[in-house]
Amino acid sequence: MARADARPLAVLASSRAVIEGELSAATVVIDQDTGKITSIFHSVLPASDFPPGTAYADHSPHILLPGLVDAHVHLNEPGRTEWEGFYTGTRAAAFGGVTTVIDMPLNAIPPTTTVAGLKEKVQAAEGKCWVDVGFYGGIVPGNASELRPLVEEGVRGFKGFLIDSGVPEFPAVSSTDIALAMAALADEPTTLMFHAEMIPPITASVGDDVQRSLPPLAPTGPLNEYATFLASRPVSFETYAIAEILSLAHIAPNLPLHIVHLSAIEAIPLLQRAIAHGVKITAETCFHYLSLTAESVKDGDTRHKCCPPIRTKSNQDGLWEELMQDGGCIKTVVSDHSPCTPNLKLLPSSISSSSCGDRSHRFDSESEKDKGDFFAAWGGVSSVGLGLSILWTEGQNHGISVEDVVRWCCKNTAKQVGLEGQKGDLAVGCDGDLAVFDDEGVFEVGEEAMLFRNKCSPYQGMKLKGVVKETWVRGQRVWEREGKGFGKERPRGKLLLGRRR
Repeated sequence: MARADARPLAVLASSRAVIEGELSAATVVIDQDTGKITSIFHSVLPASDFPPGTAYADHSPHILLPGLVDAHVHLNEPGRTEWEGFYTGTRAAAFGGVTTVIDMPLNAIPPTTTVAGLKEKVQAAEGKCWVDVGFYGGIVPGNASELRPLVEEGVRGFKGFLIDSGVPEFPAVSSTDIALAMAALADEPTTLMFHAEMIPPITASVGDDVQRSLPPLAPTGPLNEYATFLASRPVSFETYAIAEILSLAHIAPNLPLHIVHLSAIEAIPLLQRAIAHGVKITAETCFHYLSLTAESVKDGDTRHKCCPPIRTKSNQDGLWEELMQDGGCIKTVVSDHSPCTPNLKLLPSSISSSSCGDRSHRFDSESEKDKGDFFAAWGGVSSVGLGLSILWTEGQNHGISVEDVVRWCCKNTAKQVGLEGQKGDLAVGCDGDLAVFDDEGVFEVGEEAMLFRNKCSPYQGMKLKGVVKETWVRGQRVWEREGKGFGKERPRGKLLLGRRR
């Protein structure tokens, strides 16, 4: 019999679970008061081993995974909540087994470049999050004095652009700005991250102008052809930016640096050499770079537009090769979910008639002649909550294991943002965040699978392998695919504030 003072438990068991990075049978016990994992048994224990009334489920043969930590998401609230918001974005995350998202500092208004901006964002997020949410700060010209106070307020890292960000309230930084940021953060427990594109000193971009964020190279072909857009953002944009960042790394040798959404394989040798010489730098790539290719993008299908761009199949193969290396420089895979309202994608009617389910925004651009223009359309791929299935589907061609997925999308992303020991692992003392994963299940990406606000994604209509059956956050089930879905529960996600350890 259970004692009267027994604490409420949740017990999840399976013949397959990834426990501290290794696949084995397991029974995971979570204290529902604290939300922490209190014990793990390396076998499937029966319900009778636990007090009567314990919430118990044996999910065999499905796999128990740590909840994913998506360390690159744009939730856009406040200010551009019609693009996305905490409520819709975190519901979409939970659908796909993501139990922690880290919100990027831009596309909301105000951006998270000041303590005041962070507090406004925190206020907007309270009570709306279905999963746990952390926040990045931004580096922009003139805000170096705000960086340490933002660390104290609990941001998980900082991001800056070396090229135009696409929104006026988040301008790009020069080398001088980067040096100031590195000096300010040199001894802080944080990570300094960069959107690494920069116009090289060629043709019209010469002299001092290379230190500023000029527009991309002039188009050389029809604006609705993807090849024209791809040619305007060559690999040299990435390699030049990364070389610039590495040239400044000596200013703060103990500060972890990170390249977000690495696209060009030509940058990999630069990063490898820097790491070999002791520079503390890592890189991430994204689900879309590992699954979509330039050759497959149809004319005008601006759902594929993002920066850096989706490149060729041979480039994608090189990203996979580096990702699969034990000591590779690409440590994490993230969504870079960067949505907008469908009208900003400027999709031609031939595509929008079967895509982008929010019809209220579909055809209100100023001119039909702009439709399908890769240069005028907003750049960003919507995929939060689909990433695990995208990665598992494409990974079948590359021999990946569930342990690989956990390393790239759980453990390493948690480490990047200072949440190791709390998130990204199934281990005693960690938060009870889990995804129940059917690795053989298949589904088609329709509107019901895109829980983000605007149903506009290049993955719409694709068949993906790997289905999340349930998502648990700190010992509470927040989503189940078969049954009540989110039910009548209210959002219980926490905001991950407080100075990093």
